[in-house]
Amino acid sequence: MLKRLLFLLPLLVFAVIAGYFTVPILTKKDPHVLPSAMIDKPVPPHDLGPLLQDKPGVGPEALRGEVTLVNFFASWCGPCRVEHPILMRLAAETDLPLVGINYKDKPDAAIVWLRELGDPFGRIGVDGDGRAAIDWGVYGVPETYVVDAGGHIRYRHVGPLTSPALQETILPMVQQLRAAKG
Repeated sequence: MLKRLLFLLPLLVFAVIAGYFTVPILTKKDPHVLPSAMIDKPVPPHDLGPLLQDKPGVGPEALRGEVTLVNFFASWCGPCRVEHPILMRLAAETDLPLVGINYKDKPDAAIVWLRELGDPFGRIGVDGDGRAAIDWGVYGVPETYVVDAGGHIRYRHVGPLTSPALQETILPMVQQLRAAKG
């Protein structure tokens, strides 16, 4: 009996693991979508000092008054480099305020990175120890948040921004939030 149980145990473990990965497919849940407990909650109350001397840092008051896109980035982050041209294009082609939060980065490295790739942000705060990111619910960089005019987080995009994500989800949401405010 014990030999039979030992024989079936790996089969049972395999079935549980296979079920774990199959259930999201069968229920049509996107495994890349990570839920955020911060949706519809106020932005965390951190006052983050500025990365650059000629631009202000980021605090909760700076994220009120108009719909804003907040992007967590770092110079050491490969996917951040991939999404950066999209942020540059967004800054050049729209009036949507972009706020950067530099995550667990060396300030000098971040400044060199922005000089090399361009700076799409109207303000940049420094989150050197990652505490602000934890309060925002950041899993890793890059992550981008849509914040409404009242300072509430309305949407979170995990990973590098893509043109389809902007066109199909983020920009329509920004228009909807702006219309609701007006």
